[in-house]
Amino acid sequence: NSFVTRTNTCGELRSAHVGQKVTLYGWVQYQRQGLFLVLRDFQGLTQVVIPQDEAHSHVKELLSNAPLESVLRVTGTVSPRPLGQENPKMPTGDIEVKAETAEILNSCKKLPFEIKDFIKKSEALRMQYRYLDLRSCRLQSSLRLRSRVVMSMREYLCNLHGFVDVETPTLFKRTPGGAKEFLVPSREAGKFYSLPQSPQQFKQLLMVGGLDRYFQVARCYRDEGSRPDRQPEFTQIDIEMSFVDQAGIQRLVEGLLQHSWPEERGSIMTPFPSMTYEEALAEYGTDKPDTRFGMKIVDISDVLQGSNIQFVQKALSYPHGSIRAICIPQGVKYLTNKDLESLKESAKSQFNQEIMEISRRPDGSLKSLLTKFLGEKEQSELIQALNMQEDDVVLLAAGEHKQVCSALGALRLLSANLLEAAGLALRDPRAFHFLWVVDFPLFLPKAENPTELESAHHPFTAPHPSDASLLYSDPTKVRSQHYDLVLNGSEVGGGSIRIHSAEQQRFVLEKVLKEDSEVLSHLIEALEFGAPPHGGIALGLDRLISLIVDAPSIRDVIAFPKSFRGRDLMGNAPDYVTPEELEPYHIQVSWPLEEKEAKKN
Repeated sequence: NSFVTRTNTCGELRSAHVGQKVTLYGWVQYQRQGLFLVLRDFQGLTQVVIPQDEAHSHVKELLSNAPLESVLRVTGTVSPRPLGQENPKMPTGDIEVKAETAEILNSCKKLPFEIKDFIKKSEALRMQYRYLDLRSCRLQSSLRLRSRVVMSMREYLCNLHGFVDVETPTLFKRTPGGAKEFLVPSREAGKFYSLPQSPQQFKQLLMVGGLDRYFQVARCYRDEGSRPDRQPEFTQIDIEMSFVDQAGIQRLVEGLLQHSWPEERGSIMTPFPSMTYEEALAEYGTDKPDTRFGMKIVDISDVLQGSNIQFVQKALSYPHGSIRAICIPQGVKYLTNKDLESLKESAKSQFNQEIMEISRRPDGSLKSLLTKFLGEKEQSELIQALNMQEDDVVLLAAGEHKQVCSALGALRLLSANLLEAAGLALRDPRAFHFLWVVDFPLFLPKAENPTELESAHHPFTAPHPSDASLLYSDPTKVRSQHYDLVLNGSEVGGGSIRIHSAEQQRFVLEKVLKEDSEVLSHLIEALEFGAPPHGGIALGLDRLISLIVDAPSIRDVIAFPKSFRGRDLMGNAPDYVTPEELEPYHIQVSWPLEEKEAKKN
């Protein structure tokens, strides 16, 4: 309560304060029949008794008629609540304040929605009136927890481990590869700035500059269009160190998270388990596995290779062909035929992958179109390989290894959602399962042109020391020193050891990625001036906090987020600017015909 004119917040009064005269400020949460109201501020709620005597008639009239969400100042005396009227659900439930004077500091007009967490309102309406939505207990709690976590991270990095907090420029130039960047016009004709998708180049240049340990709560920008649960501007905890290896970065991050982890969310154990990219794909069908539950992908190629099932033999004839399956526990009991058909349709539409279904009856026998092609020995081996229990359902896929695993990985998550919706608890919402995923490929074929390569992470990632020679002979086989941090099936961080040789960086850009290295000439030249070996990581703060508080979207842990389409619905941004405002930037807008007509009308 320092620096302000209140004596107490609305959440701190207890029985020990009885008899004290207090001044409270807050919003009217609730008012009942002119007898009492509930005053709310950032810290909690206090019940205020409205005086009924003639001497305080003006106070009674004012408090009885104050609209909900109006801002009040109330002065009165703390009293114990009458016997039997205590509210154990309220921290201040043992007391009430008997109002003596009051003032409406600002009256509230009719609200677009009630400020209560349990009231359903559309996300568009919440974002249009974000300043009202911010008054909700849920958002207040999330933003305050976010602030505490960031403060603890600063303490750990700067005070305990000698990191330097450095702000890097927001206006820069285009970076080859990676996500699309926002362009900002300049007053030089035809020249544009780019908003950086991360401070990647700057943090490497800080290492060249000898800063040794850099950290920043960095604002980043990506023009990714309408992608679910993504934001065009977001925040990351950005870290870079000199003379470090992958294990050093991992130890640092584990310590950072352990130090800053909110007490009320329990403790997290370190070191975090680690898994290679190939293992993650083979067992979970994704590079960000949710390890809170089983249902792993199982290779049953050996079990079925002797069968004369046509599609099985065809799949095994492929260079990377395999037969794999997942076992859905109690699938017969919890999944309907409609559910199973939707799972098959999903695999077909998203991955062009056919799925076969096998279930185990109560008598132990298998039910499937495949069973007539399988002998007793093969059926028994299949049950054993998948650890099938009574009423389990198996989804089987055959084909190219990566496609099969990706399809089954997606079905694993969809099945878990269906099982939980039907009442089977699989994933503990209070559990936090961290996982390092390592040994990613350094390059991947481009989706639009598989004969060309792109960086799996970014073009500054160093090759795995064991694969360095392959960079010049067969770059498709090179593993990288790239590592991702995964939490409950979501990527919350990614980093790598960087290329610190100018020659190797130029080779990757020009020969492997076929990029114009001139765009990065400043960085390549810097590497020629005694650049130290270095590496780092960026933690996605929005995603991390949303998982800690179990928010349905990252928008629920950002004070002023953009909509699904990247719009600010409160301020109506982006917005049009006049031709006169564009003139200094040498820009003219070419309107689509329908928009021209709309503007005329």
